[in-house]
Amino acid sequence: MKKGLKAMTLRELKPGQSGVVDSVKGAGNIRRRVLEMGVTPGVKIDVIKVAPLGDPVEVMLRGYNLSLRKEEAEAINLK
Repeated sequence: MKKGLKAMTLRELKPGQSGVVDSVKGAGNIRRRVLEMGVTPGVKIDVIKVAPLGDPVEVMLRGYNLSLRKEEAEAINLK
């Protein structure tokens, strides 16, 4: 990431926006679960819809739709 730029998380994207995974932060169950679902560095993610209170977030990656809790979406840093 370039100096001076703030890291953006998946939770900050709106429906219709997309990004490429830079990293998955955190440790333990959330990080392991996100990685096991195929959210790995270099993968393009498209936000399909976000529930009214922000939880869950529906995304499309690797040809399938996936719903993520807001804690999981906050752990995904984008380029």
